[in-house]
Amino acid sequence: MTIEEQVNEGIKNAMKAREKVRLEALRNIKKVILEAKTRPGAGEGIDDAECVRIIQKLAKQSSDAAEIYKQQGRLDLYEEESGQLEVLNSFLPKQLSEAELTEALKAIITSVGATSPKDMGKVMGVATKQLSGKADGKAISAKVKELLQ
Repeated sequence: MTIEEQVNEGIKNAMKAREKVRLEALRNIKKVILEAKTRPGAGEGIDDAECVRIIQKLAKQSSDAAEIYKQQGRLDLYEEESGQLEVLNSFLPKQLSEAELTEALKAIITSVGATSPKDMGKVMGVATKQLSGKADGKAISAKVKELLQ
């Protein structure tokens, strides 16, 4: 079952169960997927990898919004946004821990043959492709810098 099919099924189930927050999050995912499918040059449709990128972007936006609501003391909105973030995260692959990320990057650095900070571009190109969806780009970049020092 594709991610898009899972979202559609989730919408039906959330409507039946009257889960307002879950329904809103799933409808948001569906809306952005539909926008991506109808974008000029999109072709036949989008694959699961593209769906994951879309959901990652939505999760980042939701996380940022939740943090702002918390800082402003709007706990009602913070709780709703946090609930939507949980739904979004359920569609994403498990994120790598700090130790797993370090090990994966050490292997990539060795395979690329990088030895100095000048080789960061080569490492980042391979790392972002291999670790896409499993780690945040900023975390990858920071760890690569640290390892190439």
